[in-house]
Amino acid sequence: MIYNKYQERIQRAKDEIQRLHKSINQNSFARLFVIIGGGGLLFYLIQQENLLLLLLAVLVIVFLFAFLIRRQSKLEKQHADAEAFLKVNENEIRLRNTRQTLYSDGTNFEDGRHPYTSDLDVFGQFSLFSLINRCATALGIAKLAGWLQGTATKQEIEGRQKAVAEIAEDLDWSQNFQSKLLFNIHQKIEVKSFLLRYFEGSSLAFGNVFMRLYVPAAPYVLISGVLFSLLVTPIWTGLSLLGLIHLFWTLGLAGKVGLFSSRIDKVGQILAAYAEGLTLIEEKTFEAAENQRLQQQLGIGGKPLSTAFRELSTLINNLDARNNMLMGAILNIILLWDFKYVMKIVQWKSRYEADILEAFDVIAGFEALNSLAILKRNHPSWANPELLSDTAADKILAMEISHPLIPSGQSIANDYNNAHHRIALITGSNMAGKSTFLRTIGINAVLAYAGAVTCAARFKLPIYNLISYMRIRDSLNESTSTFKAELDRMKFILDTVKEDKNSFFLIDEMLRGTNSVDKYLGSRAIIRKLIAMEGKGMVATHDLQLASLEEENVGKVQNYHFDIRVEEGEMLFDYKLKHGRCTIFNASLLLKGIGIDVES
Repeated sequence: MIYNKYQERIQRAKDEIQRLHKSINQNSFARLFVIIGGGGLLFYLIQQENLLLLLLAVLVIVFLFAFLIRRQSKLEKQHADAEAFLKVNENEIRLRNTRQTLYSDGTNFEDGRHPYTSDLDVFGQFSLFSLINRCATALGIAKLAGWLQGTATKQEIEGRQKAVAEIAEDLDWSQNFQSKLLFNIHQKIEVKSFLLRYFEGSSLAFGNVFMRLYVPAAPYVLISGVLFSLLVTPIWTGLSLLGLIHLFWTLGLAGKVGLFSSRIDKVGQILAAYAEGLTLIEEKTFEAAENQRLQQQLGIGGKPLSTAFRELSTLINNLDARNNMLMGAILNIILLWDFKYVMKIVQWKSRYEADILEAFDVIAGFEALNSLAILKRNHPSWANPELLSDTAADKILAMEISHPLIPSGQSIANDYNNAHHRIALITGSNMAGKSTFLRTIGINAVLAYAGAVTCAARFKLPIYNLISYMRIRDSLNESTSTFKAELDRMKFILDTVKEDKNSFFLIDEMLRGTNSVDKYLGSRAIIRKLIAMEGKGMVATHDLQLASLEEENVGKVQNYHFDIRVEEGEMLFDYKLKHGRCTIFNASLLLKGIGIDVES
């Protein structure tokens, strides 16, 4: 079972973190010992007046201290990676047990005017998005949200299904990829846009025609001068003057170089943070076409993009040598070091910036696919949906379909197919399961159209454009009553069905904001209009009289119901979908339960 593996990995990560913590402490003590012990040794050797041993000791101490600093950095990086890996696995257990997640729940995508996301609990706390999302980057979150907000083509969806299945099989790669990008979890900026502004800014422009010609030639000019002085006639004064010109020239532009350096440092840090995730993508051998397509976008003339990331890191590190005043002065006198590396970085920018920006879209795509892969891995019994091509002729077939947000121990599976009707009219008692069933069909369709597995034993469906009428609310801000809001939503449903023959509606108890007579007459008229427009969908209602529409529209409308059993005064719900109209209602029993006797 996958959750046992998560538990094993949690324990393994905790053990690794403990080991690394101990190693980090030991390394810190070693550095302190080198400083104190080395200082004592140097003091002793100075007293001995042994210059050779003193120089040797200095070299050993410097080398040893540099080694310990580098080891400390490596250990701290491993510690951070282990902590990220621990969080990734702990999140799976926590999400299963409490439905809490460290990832975004998509609240910012909630939109009451969307055709279906609000009614189907796609975004927000304890939503479908919170169940699925493992994207840490803003672009990845937006990509996954987009897949849940609209349908794609059959080819695109099936391509995602294959890509998801391939990633789901490789737990190590999937979790390593998650871990490498987890640092983004609390970042509020969208990195691609941030970098685009940086790349387009004038602060990352530098140099003129003369500088581009002279700076690469400057070292050769000095070397030629030295050789001329040694072999022909001394011109040391001229060379010294040229070196001073180089120095004062770089000092004169030090402010601009410093601004450039500080800005490119930020870019370098961002790219370095993403580099390991990119390397994982580049080095994996994918077989699914969609994974290969994304992977191929990272190539630059056959060279992996992570190479470009490392190249920039090297350039930035070389430019940072200017921060050592003595070394920086020498390098600028001889090589015009600042100008050389600033212009190299400008060249790097012009060569790679378009590909760098595209890399973030690739990462976002893999994050979204990985999120769906984790859903598939966590729910091995869920079915890959079968997408049908003809929305006019093909029909829905759902076997043992359940609501994915209801825990498996509490959910009740149902079968449904619309082979012999276009509109399912579902009647039933209060709390018997009508609304939940409509949402079950709808939310599983959302999963199917995103390329995910569905909470069913089998699910076949055409690619419909979903529209819903369920949670209708008034709006004080817009001075809209509940009934006006219902009319607006119903107009949207009718207009959509009229214009889009591929639409599929889910309507739950229409016209609640008016009296019972108008409600019945209005609901009947609306359903008849939907029938006349050859609409397809489901309608849940308490109005038992509407069930007569089946007799008037044979082959177009079919009755279903959810009912209850009453045993010894208690209501028992089985939440099973049944054919025919409902004959048992429970409002009077519910009222009696709170002390109101309807019959008296």
